[in-house]
Amino acid sequence: MATPRNPNRDDLRITEVLEALSHPLRLLVVHRLAQREREGEEMSCGDLLPEVSKSTASHHWRVLRESGVVHQRRDGRRLLLHLRRADLDARFPGVLDGVLVAAERDPGVAGAVDTGGDA
Repeated sequence: MATPRNPNRDDLRITEVLEALSHPLRLLVVHRLAQREREGEEMSCGDLLPEVSKSTASHHWRVLRESGVVHQRRDGRRLLLHLRRADLDARFPGVLDGVLVAAERDPGVAGAVDTGGDA
């Protein structure tokens, strides 16, 4: 069931997705999730951005979730995230992969993506 927290595929908007992907920390989160995705794993919020404050991270989770870039679910006391790749690829083919490749090539973002450091 879709909620404002996790919108339906048909409710995803390219402007919201691109806005969510426009911040270096959110790109870092998406890159880390994409790496785990290959292994079929979700990541907890605390593991994704341990280098930033909880309040800052919460803001970024909300933007990514409400734009439809990630899906968030509760597992006990933990919140787990995974990319909504199938939904994004169905609505906007190639956008996610294109943004990830471009981020890795951008000197302003590449250091954070490659090293996991601050963006």
